[in-house]
Amino acid sequence: MFKKSLSYPHLIWMVIFVIAPMFLIFFYAFTTSEVDGETVFTLDNFAKFFEPMYIKILLNSLKIAVISVVVCILIGYPAAKIIADKDRERIAMGKKTTGLLMMFVMPMWMNAMLKLYAWLSILQPDGFLNTFLSSIGLPEINIMYTQAAVVLGTVYDFIPFMILPIYSVLIKLDNSVIEAAQDLGANKFKVFYKVVLPLSLPGVVSGITMVFLPALTSFYISDFFSGGKFMLIGNLIEKNFKNPVGRNFGSSLSIILMIFALLSMRVTKVFNKSNRQMSMY
Repeated sequence: MFKKSLSYPHLIWMVIFVIAPMFLIFFYAFTTSEVDGETVFTLDNFAKFFEPMYIKILLNSLKIAVISVVVCILIGYPAAKIIADKDRERIAMGKKTTGLLMMFVMPMWMNAMLKLYAWLSILQPDGFLNTFLSSIGLPEINIMYTQAAVVLGTVYDFIPFMILPIYSVLIKLDNSVIEAAQDLGANKFKVFYKVVLPLSLPGVVSGITMVFLPALTSFYISDFFSGGKFMLIGNLIEKNFKNPVGRNFGSSLSIILMIFALLSMRVTKVFNKSNRQMSMY
């Protein structure tokens, strides 16, 4: 009885901060307030989403999220593999890990706005980057308030969520499997392509999910790096929730993004299940 009572604070927290807000989102998404104050059931909030303007915003958000995921993979996978290889060698020798992973974890402890302002001092027209380029005779680069800057900010903010799951899979690889492939005559490329990469795919898929969803729904990064010049789906939701008149449409957008999240989680679950079945054979 005592152990059961320990769960009550958690249940109360869940009801107040999870279940109640979710109920309000669904309520506003499927209702509308008329001029006379009467609340009626409607699907107009979802139908409004299919207007060309909002579809364009969603496609633009998807494009930036996909580009960010690709860049995170191209940077994160080699980084995770290098760190994991070094740590596995040290563990095999009975030593502690290198601690290189902390280089990517430590920025997660910093305030998000502080990191963004640090990038502002680097990328702004008179920032460190252009000052350095001018000093060596190269032309200046002005990427602030562009989609490239948004992608850069997104990659910087979420790349630890790509590196960590890949690292957690690579660090657990059995050395005997790699040694067996080498004994059978496989070179380094074949060992990576035939052994390491397939075994690390669950970490890659987890990293894609952990980067894609925040990149799709984030609004503060695009606000900061685009200067409000273009709107993503996260900015659209924020704008509607700040306006009491738009909270119904904003709630419907939240549910649509929730569907994207559930589909992404389902794909990850199916992939991990199929990967486990293949590994059994």
